[in-house]
Amino acid sequence: MSDRCGIPVSTLSKVEHDRLTLSYDKLQQLSRRLKIRMSDLFADGADETVPRVTGRRSIGSLDRAVRVVTDNYDYSYLCTDLRRKRMIPILTRIRAHSASEFGDLVRHQGEEFIYVLEGRIEVHSEFYDPVLLETGQGIYLDSSMGHAYVVGEGCQEALVLGVCSSADENLMDSLMSLHG
Repeated sequence: MSDRCGIPVSTLSKVEHDRLTLSYDKLQQLSRRLKIRMSDLFADGADETVPRVTGRRSIGSLDRAVRVVTDNYDYSYLCTDLRRKRMIPILTRIRAHSASEFGDLVRHQGEEFIYVLEGRIEVHSEFYDPVLLETGQGIYLDSSMGHAYVVGEGCQEALVLGVCSSADENLMDSLMSLHG
């Protein structure tokens, strides 16, 4: 190890036995020469004890979806049998016709993509002017920014497919808590 990283054996031994700490410059030297990120030097290794999943799948269908009905939307959460996922697919029927009817903008962790399957929607967000999306169009946005989807002019309802994502494994719980 001493030969690879250029730090004397005696110094490495003192570090290993908690009698010495390396300076920032020495840590940089160590990470460069070992060709690892400096943050990996401080990792506690806890992730190695959790088995990594290499193949996951779930078949989604409306008859097995978890339905949640709110004043503005009918949600059908798909693939709910798969736990600890980072993406949540949701088929949503939108009924609200205006931002005032919708109420306060919603926000939650992560990002989302919405694709219009039927009808037309108007997307309201905290930092942008409203935008109209037709069937076959989609929008990708930061979900922590306040947002709302309402039915576009000339439509009674709209149907969209949404995918919410987050690095937080509790995304589903977070989304469900939005509904009360």
